[in-house]
Amino acid sequence: MGWLAAGDRYEVALVEGRVVARSASVTGTASEGKRERTLPAEIRDRPEVVELQRFAEWLDRHAAECAAQVDNWMVSSLPVPTGLLARVWPDEAWQAALRDIVVVGEGPDEVGFLRDADESDGLRVVNLDGETVRLTPRTVTMPHPVLLPDLEELRTFAAELGVMQGVEQIHRATWPAPGAAEDGVTDVVTEFAGAEYRSWFHLSARATSLGYQISGSRIVGRVRDAGRVFTASVGMSDPYTEEKAWTGGLSWSHGDGYRSLPLREVGPVAYSEGMRMAAALHAGRTVPTDGAE
Repeated sequence: MGWLAAGDRYEVALVEGRVVARSASVTGTASEGKRERTLPAEIRDRPEVVELQRFAEWLDRHAAECAAQVDNWMVSSLPVPTGLLARVWPDEAWQAALRDIVVVGEGPDEVGFLRDADESDGLRVVNLDGETVRLTPRTVTMPHPVLLPDLEELRTFAAELGVMQGVEQIHRATWPAPGAAEDGVTDVVTEFAGAEYRSWFHLSARATSLGYQISGSRIVGRVRDAGRVFTASVGMSDPYTEEKAWTGGLSWSHGDGYRSLPLREVGPVAYSEGMRMAAALHAGRTVPTDGAE
């Protein structure tokens, strides 16, 4: 995007997501004006500046929406048409979210880091042999990391390639689901319970900032796992009887149901994502200062 005149003395442009100004170039010369550290007060309300700011805000929202959609495809391991990927690839926001995501095609060997998508040539990926190959399946999946059999190998190879994923996949924190013999009839996990916050407001704000919802006295996150929808729930202390707030145990139910499922009935993705939610809430707890009880 080029520079736009904003009055007689300045030009403005969108640079790295923000509106910047410089003194107007001298007519008939190739010299650039001096870049201003901040937007001069006299042009802050000019239409050119306001429209650029609105455009920057829209770009931020668009980038966040693209990343959220790719995250949903990945967490749910949903099949995505390769034609759709090819159509959105030219968009920089989509490309930033999709680049280097691990995709799996129709065969066991069709696995690699996505590098390009084209409607005529299909997908270009870097496989685990370090070779750039073309894939032309009708659909691909972007598996959740707990479903990737070669996860550690992928992580090692990604480090060698210097891969930086726009949507967290291979380096996403994961927790393996307990086996049937291990969990028995247990239906709650207390590993991250008891995280203390200064108030119910601070705890709920932490939850919503992470993308989770508040439902009554619980923090919930819904996950599609193998075609089934699970709701992971972390309890919260009563805001009407307690000055501070604490997290409770973590449990799972089907859909919007309230009956807690035995852990052996929870899918591997739903289990891992529920544990990830509980761990993130625990990480945001109030940490006592030295000497405090």
